Amino acid sequence: MTAAPAVEAVELVKHFGDTRAVDDVSFVVPAGSVLGLLGPNGAGKTTLVRMLTTLSVPTSGTGRVAGFDIIEQPNEVRRSMGLTGQAATVDEILTGRENLKLIGALYGLPRKYVAEATERLFARFDLTHAADRMAKTYSGGMRRRLDLAVSLLAAPPILFLDEPTTGLDPMSRSGLWDVLRELVTEGTTLVLTTQYLEEADNLADEIVVVDKGKVIAAGTPTQLKDRAGKASVVVTLTNAADLDAAADLMRAHSPEVHVERGSRRVTAQAGGLGDMTRIAAVFETSGIELDDLGLARPSLDDVFLHLTGHRAETEPDAGASSSDATTEGVPS
Repeated sequence: MTAAPAVEAVELVKHFGDTRAVDDVSFVVPAGSVLGLLGPNGAGKTTLVRMLTTLSVPTSGTGRVAGFDIIEQPNEVRRSMGLTGQAATVDEILTGRENLKLIGALYGLPRKYVAEATERLFARFDLTHAADRMAKTYSGGMRRRLDLAVSLLAAPPILFLDEPTTGLDPMSRSGLWDVLRELVTEGTTLVLTTQYLEEADNLADEIVVVDKGKVIAAGTPTQLKDRAGKASVVVTLTNAADLDAAADLMRAHSPEVHVERGSRRVTAQAGGLGDMTRIAAVFETSGIELDDLGLARPSLDDVFLHLTGHRAETEPDAGASSSDATTEGVPS
């Protein structure tokens, strides 16, 4: 028997005045997996998350979280999930430990459990040394980690993360990715919105690409990249004088070869690793010296450009600050 999905969006629509921020969006998230909602600001990602987490009422359509309907069973939905929004929601005048104690009280969790869980979470997020400092003294990365710790206090099986690494430096972002991978390994289901193509590529099992409120593509990272074009074998030559000879060799294995003289590179369209292996064998006996040889797939940035005709530039998210999008009722 197939397990029920952790999260479902069912023909969700959301209007803000004349703006159709979300336009008939449906998707399914299997339990224990990571769904990446990918798109620029203004695409409708945050509005989708707010509807699925009961912070905003759909104009039409519905959704289910842990099997509970977001319209008919909002309290059950809230008990089944955690949420980390775009901005850290911790209380700056409380210490890190006091923040978790406060949220534990709002959840009605036993004090002993909260105390023990706080120590575990602070150790996991490398915050033990700052547990008794006021949150306003934390760096941006520390605040995001504290915010995530708050979201995990009640051990929810499903976690919604709305652009969790926005504003973080590369090292902090990479560290947070490691923590999220650990959570998935332990069985947590993640729904992750991001405008960072690298983030979706690194974390998501499935990606739903959203633009102007609509789903324009869905699939695994590899499936989406294949839609933007085939992989390419790229060779970098030691000597620029060998460029033409190298290009001739690669034309015997590919109908499309491109020479970049300034960088001493020759690129050939390829079907995959098999073509790369054959081309590598040819160069092994050619006498032409190479600095590098590798297989390059289209990036998710290429995918987004291919699908939309524009890069994932940032725009204000329609309706994200609307009075309809209240945060009342969901701690964290």
